[in-house]
Amino acid sequence: MSDDPDSLLDGLDDQQRRAAEALLGPVCVLAGAGTGKTRAITHRIAYGVRTGAYTPERVMALTFTTRAAAELRGRLRTLGAAGVATRTFHAAALAQLNYFWPLVVGGSAPAVLDGKARVLGQAAERLRIRVDTATLRDLAADIELRKVSGLSLDEHAVRLTSRGAPGALTVEQALDLHRGYEAVKDEARRIDFEDVLLATAGMIEQEASVALHVREQYRFFVVDEYQDVSPAQQRLLDLWLGDRSELCVVGDASQTIYSFAGARPDYLLGFESRYPDATVLRLEHNYRSSAPIVEIANRLMRGRPGALALTSERSEASPPRPVVRDHPSDIAEARQVAQRVLELIEAGEAPESIAVLYRVNAQSAVLERALDEVGVSSRLRGARRFFDQPEVKQAVQALRAASLTIADEPLFKSVSDVMRSLGWSQTPPEGPGAVRDRWEAYNALVRLVDDVEPGTTFRRFTDDLLERAAAQHEPTVSAVTLATLHSAKGLEWDTVFLVGLCEGLLPISYATGIEQVDEERRLLYVGITRARRRLEVSWAERGGQSRSVRAPSRFLRELGSRNADATAPARGAVLR
Repeated sequence: MSDDPDSLLDGLDDQQRRAAEALLGPVCVLAGAGTGKTRAITHRIAYGVRTGAYTPERVMALTFTTRAAAELRGRLRTLGAAGVATRTFHAAALAQLNYFWPLVVGGSAPAVLDGKARVLGQAAERLRIRVDTATLRDLAADIELRKVSGLSLDEHAVRLTSRGAPGALTVEQALDLHRGYEAVKDEARRIDFEDVLLATAGMIEQEASVALHVREQYRFFVVDEYQDVSPAQQRLLDLWLGDRSELCVVGDASQTIYSFAGARPDYLLGFESRYPDATVLRLEHNYRSSAPIVEIANRLMRGRPGALALTSERSEASPPRPVVRDHPSDIAEARQVAQRVLELIEAGEAPESIAVLYRVNAQSAVLERALDEVGVSSRLRGARRFFDQPEVKQAVQALRAASLTIADEPLFKSVSDVMRSLGWSQTPPEGPGAVRDRWEAYNALVRLVDDVEPGTTFRRFTDDLLERAAAQHEPTVSAVTLATLHSAKGLEWDTVFLVGLCEGLLPISYATGIEQVDEERRLLYVGITRARRRLEVSWAERGGQSRSVRAPSRFLRELGSRNADATAPARGAVLR
């Protein structure tokens, strides 16, 4: 490695180089999808170390996942900046909490809970409130959102009153469970994931010696994916900084897709208001996606707050244009996608360079089966494989048991009766969460009835279910990726299939407000910008036993689908 600091910047484009040279804060880098933001910020840190502007031990680079932190750490090590602290917010906070607790409070810090379910279950038993597993999961998410949003119980009560409590709980029951959870947790001398942030912030606020020590140790802060910061994380960041402004934030408001976890783009969009002297830079040269894909991504976000105007830097004479297809049913859509995947693989494309993305986990079942039918291996990312989900296992067992005793009934009646006994209904529950996910999983099983040969018996139907469940282990060969749009964030593939672009799925049915629909738009943007070379979009007019005709997603019109106003746009239409 050359001793000349400027040699570090030789491989950067003009926009990335300006970001790397802006060593003193406050700095805001608005970095679009595929623009090399990680490359820019790691070279910025390494350049600051090489020029002597930074002492490595006084720099903290923050991100939101251990995978992203490890990637930053590895790149910095390669660039000669191995001494920089590269952590998630929670890891940095926990290290400080464990260090200062014995000095301030005495004894070791409380242990961190692995999860909230057991403690919530104990609280529910004390309060004699009956809750199922799915509701417990939703309640745990509700507690997390309240804490990272910095809301008191009274303030959270207002939110619950307007949007509803988890599952079948009343607002009063939900609040009682919040209080009961905290009581059980405190008695056991435990803290949860969110408490780590809150306790560390409280210690810095209340103990001047702690604040002095932390601010002496770290002077320069870099925050990646700043659009995902929550109020609790922002509060901690402000406390780490004190009255200083040596802060560089990097983010893209168009990729804010975690509001359910407390993420807010406001901090990114309002950075100039907080720091009037801030240097604001833009990374808009997209090195990932072809020009036609970048074009429709820009079209989708044009005029939205913080939207960037990307330009593709990929050189390809005639890249394939994105296409949109419609199908009569979810099954037909899955089979057509599977056939297209097979065609691409037979033409020489590697399976691992192909992904099928969708809005909700339950959509994976019909896609897995369609790929299996054409002999293509698939790998499910970001969630348990469909038949490994506890509620699906329970349902398969119940269906199997019933099939041994029930005969001479229409198959749909037999299956739907069993599923109703487990809580399935033809009408989905309102809102997102584990209760909705469970319904989607149950509904996916019910819809499988549509995909059997006429005359199939209930016993044969469950035989097929058991065979498929037994075969769904993680493949050891290269495989096509199946992933929700949320779990696809940060990844990329040569070819991406986006399925289910209809009203009720994307945007999801419970996205009824302007802010919720905007988040659905950003989810679609994330999906589009995962594709390097080929993008194929599709939707189905009907799902399962539904007799109603779905409408195409409102977003298709903005992407350039000429017939998106019609019930059934032209099959295979090119997006222009």
